[in-house]
Amino acid sequence: MAKMKPKKLNITLALITAGILIIWGWSYQMSTTIKASLPWEIYDNGLYLSGLLSIAFMSVTMMLATRPAWLETPFNGLDQIYRLHKWAGILAVIFALSHWLIEMGDDLVKALFGRAGRLPDQDFSGFTHMMREAAEGIGEWGVYLVFAMLILTLWKRFPYNLWHSVHRAMPLIYLALVFHAVWLAPLVWWQQPTGWLMGLLLAGGSFASVLSIKGLIGKSRRVQGSITSISTSTMGITEVKCQLEHPWKGHRAGQFAFVTFEPSEGAHPFTIASSDHGNGQITFHIKGLGDYTRQLGYRLTIGDPVTVEGPYGQFNFKQRKHNAAQVWIAGGIGVTPFLAWLEALQNQREDSLEAELHYSTHDGATDPFVKRLQAACIGLSGIQLQIHDSSQGHKLTAEQLLTQHPKAKAMEVWFCGPSSWANTLEKKLRENLQGSLSFRQEAFELR
Repeated sequence: MAKMKPKKLNITLALITAGILIIWGWSYQMSTTIKASLPWEIYDNGLYLSGLLSIAFMSVTMMLATRPAWLETPFNGLDQIYRLHKWAGILAVIFALSHWLIEMGDDLVKALFGRAGRLPDQDFSGFTHMMREAAEGIGEWGVYLVFAMLILTLWKRFPYNLWHSVHRAMPLIYLALVFHAVWLAPLVWWQQPTGWLMGLLLAGGSFASVLSIKGLIGKSRRVQGSITSISTSTMGITEVKCQLEHPWKGHRAGQFAFVTFEPSEGAHPFTIASSDHGNGQITFHIKGLGDYTRQLGYRLTIGDPVTVEGPYGQFNFKQRKHNAAQVWIAGGIGVTPFLAWLEALQNQREDSLEAELHYSTHDGATDPFVKRLQAACIGLSGIQLQIHDSSQGHKLTAEQLLTQHPKAKAMEVWFCGPSSWANTLEKKLRENLQGSLSFRQEAFELR
């Protein structure tokens, strides 16, 4: 699952922010209402703009959470959509906190500049007054809850199954904040582009929330099946083979799926470790990284039901430039998509494809993937397999790659392994490679 580059991610978020600001500025220029004095004008606009940005990014977050497969091509994979989802959510919370702090600063502005120059509050009574008071209370508690949700999401030690259960409350929190936004937004907004934009975003976010509450996200891509084989290696990696029922439409090597072994645990994203044979058979290699995955080999039995949702992802070995050096790099469980690639090449030979496959391991003598890779490369003359055994002092570096390709005009790197290692390699290659570099990283995270 290719990680969205910070530059591309920042540009996307900046474009969303710029679009909202342009619409808001357009509406501000259209407004014919009497303006308050400068301090109160700044206060009021800061309050409303922060609220608009918060609910807008929250709406974007909710819509991206529906796993929109039709956006995979322009965004280059669902993994990148989820990364955008995560950072849009972080920005939503930041703007929500700003909105709350500005609201709490009302007394400070009064103390500094006095009440004079502030426009009088609109006079609401009866049912409308009651609903606005309720909206204010809900909004305050909503800020507390989304901030707590963000802390739990960023706190990696918090158990995934508990986080998954808590995270399911997010659609309800969002709908409560929609109530807050609708009742407390300035009435004039609904006659301006700002209100029209907010209405569209609230409608999209509310629809996404209802889909989530009803458990309909990804339902059309879910397929039932059963476990046919389970084995666990000394490296703590569990291999699970499944037989899926109709209508599994197959997958491309390098794609992933959301897999549910136990409904109480929820779905986890795992890269598919086998190529597609058209018979519904599918394999996953699962590294024991958390409490649940470490016990998976003992909790599952042959014949157990499984639900697989997918496939998703755009991580494939299609060559972008014909003259580019192809470099595949895997570390540990990151070898999974490359095993699927090699199997696909064995089934459908591409003699013109030439690539270096670098696999890094802590102990090549006991690592079962070493022999699997060696066997998978037999007959593939264009694939050069290189094993880097850290127990023998061998470690793949950017300098080594540059030495092997001293005259490369372009290099395409496909990476799946530790993020820190990826960042180091990419930085060194970009600093020293004479030609262009395309660096695709497999680094899927739901949190």
